[in-house]
Amino acid sequence: MSAPQSLPPIDPDALAHSERLRVRLQEQILASGGALPFSRFMELCLYAPGLGYYSAGATKFGAAGDFTTAPELGPLFAACVADSLAPVLRQLGPAADIVELGGGSGVFAEVALKKLLAHDALPARYAILEPSADLRARQQERLRERLNPLLYDLVDWLDAPPQQPWDGVLFANEVIDALPTPRFTLRDGEVFEEHVALDGDGRFVRADRPADALLAAAVRHVERQREEPFPDGYRSELLPQLPYWIQAVIGGLRSGAMLFVDYGYPRHEYYSAQRNDGTLRAFHRHRMTNDVYALPGLQDITASVDFTALAEAGTGAGFDLAGYCSQASFLIGNGLEGNLAAAEARAHDEAARYKLRQEAKRLTLPGEMGERFQAMGFQRDVGFDVAFLTGDLSWRL
Repeated sequence: MSAPQSLPPIDPDALAHSERLRVRLQEQILASGGALPFSRFMELCLYAPGLGYYSAGATKFGAAGDFTTAPELGPLFAACVADSLAPVLRQLGPAADIVELGGGSGVFAEVALKKLLAHDALPARYAILEPSADLRARQQERLRERLNPLLYDLVDWLDAPPQQPWDGVLFANEVIDALPTPRFTLRDGEVFEEHVALDGDGRFVRADRPADALLAAAVRHVERQREEPFPDGYRSELLPQLPYWIQAVIGGLRSGAMLFVDYGYPRHEYYSAQRNDGTLRAFHRHRMTNDVYALPGLQDITASVDFTALAEAGTGAGFDLAGYCSQASFLIGNGLEGNLAAAEARAHDEAARYKLRQEAKRLTLPGEMGERFQAMGFQRDVGFDVAFLTGDLSWRL
């Protein structure tokens, strides 16, 4: 097995790791009658215990990894999010919790807790729901080293969403894009689900099978909003399980807010005629590829978020839509200028100040993260809508 020529050389141990997952996938395909739903293939590539991309030990974030998330760029993103959440936590009182889905390297929690301390709006508990044992260990090491003991004692790691009644905030940055997603296509007006099969040489190939009732109904729902059927051959992603996922991750959440930041589009843009092969792609060492079958376990597989579907799921769970805007608008509306000025004042030299200004540009410029990433908030018994007063785009949903 060899890596694509456009990629740097890959360590032999990493290639052997990928080969083990490839064999596991081939076995699963054969055990499933010769074809595995793409969503299951993606799930195994990302989360197979000990082998999946997020389950194994390779570096994911930053310059040495495969992609860079907003919190990994520096302190500004987390500081602005903390500024937006502090009023909600004050409204809920000292017993409120924060639950972060997928804690990355732990840098978001570190900056957010320090900023919330400055706001006198600390949660009773900062819980991280992290499915990766490797990432959990890295988060624990980082936060133990960088937080004072009183702040570190607030942090807890969850194996499952909190089922007991709780009040607080649920936060997720770049989580929904990594949910294993079904893919659909149309043939003679009928809905088919994309599967992964094997060719005669054991290579992964696309195979379509008639869709089940849940996926077919979800596709028809989107078609009704498009006001025209999908043409034959149109192919894309759709998460009919998103409402159930939302209900699962909030657990016993009674009063509070939810904040999701991710890349994606409102539905009419997501399922445009021009985007007729969906948004699925993979990332390896900061290079994007459309070959999601390559290097299983060594590359991230992701799809953009249908923010209209997220709005439907959140309101379906009993929350009000607080707002929807670009990441740039959200950060600017929640203290970016002040946080940048404060960080520059603390910086030791001009090089550090320059790095902060570049971070702010990357977070907000349209050609960087500013427009490609969006923020969506939900509220129940609290006022979180003030966080979306700058550039609200809810009308586009």
